[in-house]
Amino acid sequence: MISVGAVSDIPAGGSVRVQAEVAVAVFNVDGVFYAIDDTCTHQDASLSDGWLEGCEIECPLHAACFDLRTGRPSGPPARKPVRTHEVTVLDGQVYVHVPARVAEAVAGEAW
Repeated sequence: MISVGAVSDIPAGGSVRVQAEVAVAVFNVDGVFYAIDDTCTHQDASLSDGWLEGCEIECPLHAACFDLRTGRPSGPPARKPVRTHEVTVLDGQVYVHVPARVAEAVAGEAW
């Protein structure tokens, strides 16, 4: 598990980017935390800099939208999903689980 910070550090509707084996974006949707790979699968843009509406994040570069619960894009221009990661809140702290296999997949595995 990787420490993201205190629950109070990520207000509702907010996000934070953390660096693990890959960059991960963590979002607070009305007190529920979601984590996805931070890089849009369409082009190299940080999803943590995007616009959050409900459980969808819109990429700031070309407006591709991804569901934070599944990682799936809602339509073009993105076609590939982003990876999702388990989030744990423990004693007021937010943690994200980024398995080692994610780093291996980024290094060369196909989707």
